[in-house]
Amino acid sequence: MEIGQKVKVYRIRDRVNRNVAGTLGKVGTIKEYKMTDGSGVGVIVQFDDRSATWFFEDEIKPVD
Repeated sequence: MEIGQKVKVYRIRDRVNRNVAGTLGKVGTIKEYKMTDGSGVGVIVQFDDRSATWFFEDEIKPVD
């Protein structure tokens, strides 16, 4: 996964609030990397409505 790459949210690991759950199936752009709990790296994804949240890499897939 690279910054600037288009990705689609295809799963969410944990229970989340309604706003984050609403991103399921949406396409966004990777804006930056985020260190998680020390055991992995996540990415911050920004959507067309300018909202952004972070995901683990196994929760998103590249868009062709």
